[in-house]
Amino acid sequence: MIRAYKFLMRPTVGQRAALTAMLADHCSLYNGALQERRDAYRHSSKTSIKYGQQSAQLKDIRAFDPERQGRWSFSSQQATLRRLDKAFAAFFRRIEAGDTPGYPRFRGVNWFDTVDFPRDGDGCRWGSTPHDPVTRVRFQGVGHVRVNQHRPVAGKVKTVSVKREGKRWYVVLAAERPEPEPLPATGSVVGIDLGIANFLTDSNGEFVPNPCHGRKAAAKLEAAQRALSRFPRVRRDKRTKNHQRAVQKVAGLHRKVRRQRLDHAHKTALDLVREHDVIAHEDLKIRNMVKAPAPKPDPDQPGGFLPNGAAAKTGLNRSISDAGWGVFLTILHAKAESAGREVIAVDPRNTSRECPECGHTAKGNRPTQEKFRCVGCGHQARADHVGALNVLRAGLVRRDAQPA
Repeated sequence: MIRAYKFLMRPTVGQRAALTAMLADHCSLYNGALQERRDAYRHSSKTSIKYGQQSAQLKDIRAFDPERQGRWSFSSQQATLRRLDKAFAAFFRRIEAGDTPGYPRFRGVNWFDTVDFPRDGDGCRWGSTPHDPVTRVRFQGVGHVRVNQHRPVAGKVKTVSVKREGKRWYVVLAAERPEPEPLPATGSVVGIDLGIANFLTDSNGEFVPNPCHGRKAAAKLEAAQRALSRFPRVRRDKRTKNHQRAVQKVAGLHRKVRRQRLDHAHKTALDLVREHDVIAHEDLKIRNMVKAPAPKPDPDQPGGFLPNGAAAKTGLNRSISDAGWGVFLTILHAKAESAGREVIAVDPRNTSRECPECGHTAKGNRPTQEKFRCVGCGHQARADHVGALNVLRAGLVRRDAQPA
């Protein structure tokens, strides 16, 4: 089992400059390899450059430019070229599938924030000073960087990555560990219904409030973006210090909301995994749920359009994105796998319209967003609680129907 660990690094001023130079030089290598592929295709559509050909050129590139390319790890440069090769593989796969292809683009310095080391010990070394009480990681061309290791790393470290987020630097480890011991069985099963008013309601009637991190930070973010909009759009090397501070302010607010959302998702998923053996949830197609409504042309006025509820849908889409359902479900599945729990995704259709008492399904059973009243038997309850009960029932039916 592969598990990832992310730790904050504490580089010195010199190490911070070296890490920044490493990202810039790998970005230059990425863009140069992309330009070579573009030129080869323009010269002849039948000519293509593969990863093996570009990797074979690394020796000459390092000898030609020892100051910028020769001082970094050969393996990390191969990983950068492999990243470009994956981008092209995804590009051709989308073409074959008929999707919007999206040709690989050049990366600016601010858009290239990760350098990968495919193997621990090749250009990098985790725990490079075993006799030092402070954990450090060593990178070729940078040195021994101090790491704030807040939890132990279980298993053998396989790959190491350097990641920049704003002014902070992180080291990301991928460690291979044996299958963990499953948690003791609790004998409890639960169904959950994800919502906006309440982030989560389970089949036992308990609910988790929606923290609305994005909505709480909206005022500060709006002010920061307004301050940023006062600066004219100029080239990066001509931006003033005030402009750079405004950019960092906006980015910092977005990062804070993201960290808050991740923290809430981890804690909520951990509580569910510890308390229940089986967890059923709706198989939501979130990407389709946040799509903008299609425009409605006005037949009486050529070139005009009828109201299509786009403003209200925009607010709903923002609330769905702020809740972070997709991130939560991904974390829930990962934690359940480590704990030996079972997570079942069920069809979300009519889960909040079917009466849990008599089984009658009708649109009129849900007169409002929050209330449920069966038109057949008169059963009344909260709509999200009814949805969680139906999700649990469908999950148990699906589990029993699966072959052993």
